[in-house]
Amino acid sequence: MPRPARRVVSLVPSLTESVAATRPDALVGATDWCTHPAGLKVDRVRGTKNPNLVAITALQPDLVLANQEENRRKDVDTLRAAGIPVWVTVVRSLTDAFTSLRRMFTDALQWPVPAWLAEAERAWQRPSPVAVPAVIPIWRDPWMVVGSHTFTGDLAARLGLHNVYGDSPHRYPHVELGDIHRYHPELVVLPDEPYRFTPADGPEAFPGSRVVLVDGRSLTWYGPSLLTASERLPSQLGLR
Repeated sequence: MPRPARRVVSLVPSLTESVAATRPDALVGATDWCTHPAGLKVDRVRGTKNPNLVAITALQPDLVLANQEENRRKDVDTLRAAGIPVWVTVVRSLTDAFTSLRRMFTDALQWPVPAWLAEAERAWQRPSPVAVPAVIPIWRDPWMVVGSHTFTGDLAARLGLHNVYGDSPHRYPHVELGDIHRYHPELVVLPDEPYRFTPADGPEAFPGSRVVLVDGRSLTWYGPSLLTASERLPSQLGLR
């Protein structure tokens, strides 16, 4: 990058919110899934898995932000081949998130580290309480749960949850509902994304367990949401 970024396209909701909370005028494009901050007015470039590469190119960004898990390698390669720099994050833990965001701001965007990031780091510097056996489904029909080496799993552990699938060889294993029941989890955490669990869709599958519906953004996004998540999630989960 020959200079600090002045035009940015983000293909990751967490990173879109991170840029918008720091230098909103620099954000010129985002995906249809980028819902925060509310009322975001930028050009939309379709989804994370099917971005409109022609539209992105037309925006003449100094930098495109992507993520290894959320975006496709071929789209990144196509943009780079067109001469557009693409910064790809890899985030599988809370520590990864803080390190990656700092590098994105300082190395890629060439901006100062924003105050909200330093505040979020301080908010999560606390010891984990006693672990509560828990499972975190992210999809149903087929059922999928949070497994090993994920940001969500690490964040859950920091909150005091013991993910019963934390030793799985897979990051998001497909499981049978009966298999979940055999673990007898004390707590079932149902986020509203990527699958939109609701009071009428999800809790009925787990009789005998305490079921809590949570804001998926608090549990799965890394960015300014980490500030509110540090207070909201423990309260929602009954951990304080």
